[in-house]
Amino acid sequence: MNSPEHSPLGKETPYADRYDPALLFPIPRAGNRAQLGLAEPLPFHGVDIWNAYELSWLDRRGKPVVALAEFRVPAASPHLIESKSFKLYLNGFAGERIADAATLASTLTRDLSAAAGAVVGVQLSDARAAAHAVCDMDGHLLDEQDIEIDDYGPPNADFLQADSGASPVAETLVSHLLRSNCPVTGQPDWGSVQIAYRGAPIDHAGLLRYLVSFRNHNEFHEHCVERIFADLTRTCEPRQLSVYARYTRRGGLDINPFRSSTPITPANPRTVRQ
Repeated sequence: MNSPEHSPLGKETPYADRYDPALLFPIPRAGNRAQLGLAEPLPFHGVDIWNAYELSWLDRRGKPVVALAEFRVPAASPHLIESKSFKLYLNGFAGERIADAATLASTLTRDLSAAAGAVVGVQLSDARAAAHAVCDMDGHLLDEQDIEIDDYGPPNADFLQADSGASPVAETLVSHLLRSNCPVTGQPDWGSVQIAYRGAPIDHAGLLRYLVSFRNHNEFHEHCVERIFADLTRTCEPRQLSVYARYTRRGGLDINPFRSSTPITPANPRTVRQ
């Protein structure tokens, strides 16, 4: 059974330098979604964007090549890919001679799509690419509110409020205070989150308290974003909603889940903490 406790997380693991697709460890999404009351058809569209900063292989003459990689795993895929297994898999290319980047991209697409159960988008780029310039997430910053907070978990949706009697608004809100923890190792995962919605005005202080209440919560990045989306949908009933988290990298990988009530293709802006 592919449950988190059976993954390589938290275990001493040798780092192979040869290609091995069996290293990839898929984890079903259905269990966590059932806990959130999410069923097919899913109430959101979305994607998990992974950025890899430690990808290397050998060219035909044995000289190392380095690149940056972007992977887009559809939120509708039946499986997410456990991050340490992803790192181990990518590291396996370090000792492989590969004809060119296109050949590598084809291999990555095939293996990752098989693990996720859906077509995974793969894009390789030069390590010096200007496209990876640092920028900030657009939106009104919630973090400067002068409020008292004393609830750090579990996530408390009771903090969420929307003024249903007020005129609808369209706003984008950002916080850099999101923190959750790996459900296996307990290691902290640090991130920024952007919430864009249209509907009854959401109370900013309550929203920040809610986001901070993830601080001692154990859950994968993807699951946290789906929980935020589900709680906001049920409690605040926005007409449109998107939730985008940008997590700091670990082991040369960052994970950036995006969920939206409308089919939007998100950009991949590297934030200053990434």
